[in-house]
Amino acid sequence: MDPTPIKTTELFTSLLDRESDYVIKRSCIINLRKKAKLFSIGQRAEHFYMLLEGAIRIFKPLEDGGNVELAQYAPGDTIGDFDFARKAEYDANAEAEEDSILIMFPALGLTMDDFVTEEPYIVSRILLNSIIMMTGRIKSTQNILLENLSWVNELQRRAYEDPGTGLWKQSYLKDEINRILQVPTALIMLKPDRFKTLVDSRGHEAGDEAMIQFAMILKSVTRRLGRGWAMRFKSNETGLIINKCPALLAERAVRELSRAISNIAPAPARGDIPAFSFSGTIVYSLWPDDGHNWDNLFKGTYETLLETWKNGGGGRTVRYCSQEKK
Repeated sequence: MDPTPIKTTELFTSLLDRESDYVIKRSCIINLRKKAKLFSIGQRAEHFYMLLEGAIRIFKPLEDGGNVELAQYAPGDTIGDFDFARKAEYDANAEAEEDSILIMFPALGLTMDDFVTEEPYIVSRILLNSIIMMTGRIKSTQNILLENLSWVNELQRRAYEDPGTGLWKQSYLKDEINRILQVPTALIMLKPDRFKTLVDSRGHEAGDEAMIQFAMILKSVTRRLGRGWAMRFKSNETGLIINKCPALLAERAVRELSRAISNIAPAPARGDIPAFSFSGTIVYSLWPDDGHNWDNLFKGTYETLLETWKNGGGGRTVRYCSQEKK
């Protein structure tokens, strides 16, 4: 593999061909085994990276020994360019979730200081680009904050919010799907098992409370990932849309979702009514990996969900793939 793709990153897109060639020659390919650290807290950002294959997670350790997940990177993402531009120290750890291949600039054993006497003009262009990049991101952040404070966005949120659960309605997906889809996008659908039994034996209030618990679990997944939409599709069918979500990350989200549902406290026995334990049937797919046409993929995933649920469900997890990909 060669480091040519590095020239498409934000820091280098405005360089001339000769300058880009200089950057490419001073970049290198690195391979990380699963669980290997890319960088650690306190380490100075003297390099930045472009992920070619694999998956990288960014996290901070907690005092109790756990971790808080900050970000997940998929192939094509740039890692650490903002810290590199600021010459900052990393405030989080980066670790390979699977065997990964990255481009690193500058190459191993090199720093920007090594280039100052060699090509001062190119270095100055890169530094100027870094200032432009930082300014642009600061402005972008300010715009996002302003937009989130606007009453227009609040009205939009309320228009698309399911009042019973606080999840996004399916109408939001229909209106915004062209903006949401980013390769690859995970579609995860969930249907509670034996939900009619719960409602018939304990009333609609118990069903409403269960839906709220499902919604809280779905929202917790999107919060941890830092992206995605927790959705209510139809009736009691809910799920997740997660953009820029490779298969490994989708599988982790599905396992997390299934485990969290099984950990919901059972509804206790009440007289002749036995205790009720929660489980859910989950069907997921990846666009475009499992089907190029989103509408067909959505329909097929939903139909597979209903078929699996009708055949007993029981907490089963199934990955759907359209006929066009088989």
